[in-house]
Amino acid sequence: MDARVADGVAVQLWPVYEAVFGDFSDYQTWRSSVWDKHSVRDGFRLARAYNGDALVGFAYGYTGERGSGGPTTRSRSWTPEWRRHGWAGTSSWSAWVCSPLPGLRGPGTGRGLMRALLRGLPHEHLLLMTTAEPRDLARLLYASEGWNILGPGIGEGTVIMGRREDGL
Repeated sequence: MDARVADGVAVQLWPVYEAVFGDFSDYQTWRSSVWDKHSVRDGFRLARAYNGDALVGFAYGYTGERGSGGPTTRSRSWTPEWRRHGWAGTSSWSAWVCSPLPGLRGPGTGRGLMRALLRGLPHEHLLLMTTAEPRDLARLLYASEGWNILGPGIGEGTVIMGRREDGL
């Protein structure tokens, strides 16, 4: 687990990110649009998975504040039940990327990354955004780890999921 990120880490992560998501045309665009902004946020953490010397997955997240973008931005659209239980308008910890390479999904790599990433966090509220597809392996993983849907996500076909350390 890395709480601080050394120079050069982004270039190591990029091939895995590109293979999993493919939503940026090149490394520089991803780095300036996503990585350089996220990796300096309060509470930033990075977990990596290796097969020998080869990086095969990573997960990261940081402390999110209302209005800072990401999952906290959508709190107005959460169900009244979730809002009533103190989710909206609070500081939370947001997981942003948790994915092993496509060929390594299923044997526990993603679960290990998520558990390493969340271990010891002081936050009561944990958030992430993922696909709305209920049979997606990531959605199944999150549900099996106690995450619940709070409401729609930011993009088309996404949802915000949350987990409270008190079990709600």
